[in-house]
Amino acid sequence: MEGRKLLRKKQEETIPIDDYIKGLLAGNRICLSKSITLIESEKKNHWEAGQRLLKQIMPYTGKSLRIGITGIPGAGKSTFINRFGKLLLEKGHKVAVLSIDPTSPFSQGSLLGDKTRMEDLANADNAFVRPSPSGGHLGGVHRKTRESILLCEAAGFDVILVETVGVGQSEIDIRSMTDLTILLTITGGGDDLQGMKKGIMETADMILVNKADGENKRAAHRLKRELEQLLHIFQSSQGFWKTKVFVVSSLTGEGVKEVWEEVQAFIHSGKELGEFQKRRQSQLVDWLKGSVKEQLLQSFYSLDDIKKEYVNLEEAVSSGRMPVTEASERLIKLYFSVIKNMDEK
Repeated sequence: MEGRKLLRKKQEETIPIDDYIKGLLAGNRICLSKSITLIESEKKNHWEAGQRLLKQIMPYTGKSLRIGITGIPGAGKSTFINRFGKLLLEKGHKVAVLSIDPTSPFSQGSLLGDKTRMEDLANADNAFVRPSPSGGHLGGVHRKTRESILLCEAAGFDVILVETVGVGQSEIDIRSMTDLTILLTITGGGDDLQGMKKGIMETADMILVNKADGENKRAAHRLKRELEQLLHIFQSSQGFWKTKVFVVSSLTGEGVKEVWEEVQAFIHSGKELGEFQKRRQSQLVDWLKGSVKEQLLQSFYSLDDIKKEYVNLEEAVSSGRMPVTEASERLIKLYFSVIKNMDEK
């Protein structure tokens, strides 16, 4: 009986990486979903399996167009992506959407409702929509969004759309993993528009005034002119490219075709001048730095000695008996001590 339990446990822990790879390269969307779940998992054996998977699929990555889409709350990002994605499908592209939903700091839950707002794409044969919780990760994206992009590319999707949680100073992380960034805004943004100027407008490669339909159309064109004036003040995100503002309606489709034409012009110009490759290379360096930080944190908090001491020091800090700086210094010293002892053994 005990032997059967051990065998069953071993089978559960065995992850069929070869099957994952075959499924991905065949464009199997179920396999793609499972692969992303594996990559996002925090279990140690899943992390190790995920690294093997990524290593094997690397030769099949890097050939897609990666577009980041951000914007103020209520700007209609998901609705725009649904309309934009439909246009791309009509032009023969395979479209993957990685949408990030905010995680509650209290319940740690996430609505993951973007799929319902992208019904056309979610039901299309050549599209894939994957909502993921932010998990509290700063930057408006999931900590494994870069890896998810590679998996989508291996599965044959040639346009990857990454939708961020929502605009904010930390949202510029999207720029470190996409080929261009599209910023959506709407009329009546008020303080939201003011707050995003410095954090986002300087890094946006294209700005869209969405919901330009009905009675709102005239106001949308007025905001377009205001944004164009502001762009003269802020430095362009690309030295070779002048950021433009477009008026679009996700409801009627007005302006969406022009957005795609602008995207193509941006990519073409970037490749001709070598800026496209420079951006991709810079992103790999950013990824390296982020990966080192993540693995160090995982190593730090996985040690039993650290876990035990952390509980004690947390109580000491919260009660005011010890300064935070002293507590953190003790933990760091303990970490290096434990690592040194492990190496000596």
